[in-house]
Amino acid sequence: MKKIYLFCSAGMSTSMLASKMQSVADAHNVPVKVAAHPHNKIGEIIATDRPDCILLGPQVKYMYDETVAQYGKENIPIAVIDAGDYGMMDGEKVLKTAIKLIKNNK
Repeated sequence: MKKIYLFCSAGMSTSMLASKMQSVADAHNVPVKVAAHPHNKIGEIIATDRPDCILLGPQVKYMYDETVAQYGKENIPIAVIDAGDYGMMDGEKVLKTAIKLIKNNK
């Protein structure tokens, strides 16, 4: 099972998106676990529950470079969620993006 974790400042709106992504995955029998976490827990989560893909909420886009600098060597794809998809809470589109990132990371 692949783990797709969303990170933002508090984890509120990303948890709504995460559950929409999980619903789409479940409906299509895609074996993934989607969860949202606050950005300050990213190191701890990589250490204990290694994700296959890290997605940053648009509101923490400014932390992308720092996140890649700190965790890029872990060989986990890291991307910022498209602001339009995020605003529309388009779970399917964001899920497809995450799956593409995981496949391209092989």
